[in-house]
Amino acid sequence: MKTVLITGANKGIGHEVARQLAAKGFHVFVGARNAKAGRKAAEEIAKKCGKATFLEIDVADNDSVTTAAREFSKIEDHLDVLVNNAGIIVDGDDGILEIGDDLFRKTLETNTLGVLRVTRAFAPWLRKSKAPRVINVSSGGGQLTGGGDGWAPAYCISKTALNGVTVQLAAALPKFAVNCVCPGWVRTDMGGQNASRSVEEGADTIVWLASESPHDLTGKFLRDRKEIPW
Repeated sequence: MKTVLITGANKGIGHEVARQLAAKGFHVFVGARNAKAGRKAAEEIAKKCGKATFLEIDVADNDSVTTAAREFSKIEDHLDVLVNNAGIIVDGDDGILEIGDDLFRKTLETNTLGVLRVTRAFAPWLRKSKAPRVINVSSGGGQLTGGGDGWAPAYCISKTALNGVTVQLAAALPKFAVNCVCPGWVRTDMGGQNASRSVEEGADTIVWLASESPHDLTGKFLRDRKEIPW
């Protein structure tokens, strides 16, 4: 059975990706820092879709990530897919000249460094897969080509940096498929109810990369299963 860990999988896009991959026969690890919400999500997915296990993980906390990797190793001996989905927008992320250092640092800690931290911690189990895949959930706001329009600058810069991390990971892990995805503006707690896309639409490219895309597709930025500019 293929295995997948999805961070921030207790709600939104992450939860939808977990649900769809469980239905495709994956053993899904529902990663979440909120134990109550994560456990509930895993139970719901297991009941309706397939095999799901809750894994407590706070991507902004190195000790939490290390503990999560250790707990994972007690259950599975390999990891086929890692979906780095967990991300935040901090209140007050309004203008590049107004945001403080702490807000900027907190955003980068989760959205950029958190992805690198989790990938590094789980790399030993990914290497045991016949076709390991890493999928980083980014944003069109992180594009340097037409991306920076003043909205949530700390968030957008953290995603620009995440795109850079993705390229570096793809170079460092030549036997892996490492890509990042812009899911679009999705109706979630973060995107709001006026967003143009459903969670199913937001999850589509991530699920495709996890389960169907060519393994030699790596080091790319994608939206709607197509490469987009950095």
